[in-house]
Amino acid sequence: MSVTKTTIVLPRRHPATAGDDCGPAAVTYVPGHPMKSPSLTRFAWLSIAAAIATMLLKGVAYQLTGSVGLLSDALESLVNLAGALMALAMLSVAARPPDEDHAYGHGKAEYFSAGAEGALIVIAALSIAVAAVDRLMNPRPLERLGVGLTVSVVAALLNLAVALVLLRAARTHRSATLQASSHHLLTDVWTTAGVLVGVGAVAVTGWLVLDPLVALFVAANIVWTGGRILRDSVAGLMDAALPASEQQVLRELLERYAAEGVEHHALRTRRAGAHRFVSVHVLVPPDWSVQQGHDMLERIEADIRRALPPVTVLTHLEPIGDPAAMSDRDLHRHD
Repeated sequence: MSVTKTTIVLPRRHPATAGDDCGPAAVTYVPGHPMKSPSLTRFAWLSIAAAIATMLLKGVAYQLTGSVGLLSDALESLVNLAGALMALAMLSVAARPPDEDHAYGHGKAEYFSAGAEGALIVIAALSIAVAAVDRLMNPRPLERLGVGLTVSVVAALLNLAVALVLLRAARTHRSATLQASSHHLLTDVWTTAGVLVGVGAVAVTGWLVLDPLVALFVAANIVWTGGRILRDSVAGLMDAALPASEQQVLRELLERYAAEGVEHHALRTRRAGAHRFVSVHVLVPPDWSVQQGHDMLERIEADIRRALPPVTVLTHLEPIGDPAAMSDRDLHRHD
């Protein structure tokens, strides 16, 4: 007895004529199936609006003061806008339902957005560094610092409010795109805080060198953030396993069935955007009927879906003691 079972449903096409093929036409899911993803584009629009507003505010602050630190802050807001536009496009793709060519959905589109935003962050950091080095070699006095700093504070508070909204949404919907955007905005807030400290120090001490030095520090911080976002994006595209804490939840859930004589092995996990995927081989006593095995898989799959939603579960049924199953245990054991 060896049965593979998955929660994905492939309906057959109703033939229009007697000669039509009745093969699978498109992947559809029953109402409430966890593969249906909510649209998160409203958060991307919020991020776009915030990026435009803060970019304008910081641009005004730079024009008023001539601070290269504030210029670096404005450039990062430009990157925020580009990232938000990319996020809007990819979140729209990720929200599409599964189809015949993408049976597992479009969730991985989010990683392209996160990767693009990470790359844009690094490019912005290089631009900031170039401007800072030029100002370090050719210092110039700052002007109208009071008004410029006030405008920057308003921009920072706006970014902070939007970042907290996106961070909460990212955790709720497990969105890689929203997580990258929220972390970027939070970094922008800290960047602005650093710039304000630097510009304020120039006003107090008169040391013009502090302004480009702060800008260089900001550039280094942005590079670190961009690198982290790129790393997370690559991990998602490479089908990295679920976090250790979630894998532990799965192991504990499966081990509860040992009292009923049921074993498991070849536990594999991955994530695509907000959606989880779990596959596992379930071993049952060899004298069980196919119906008994099927009912056990239904119980296990239901437990996993309750424990880690949203998730697609793929199970494979095997008899305990079968040589082929034991060989497969050695080859694929991940638990």
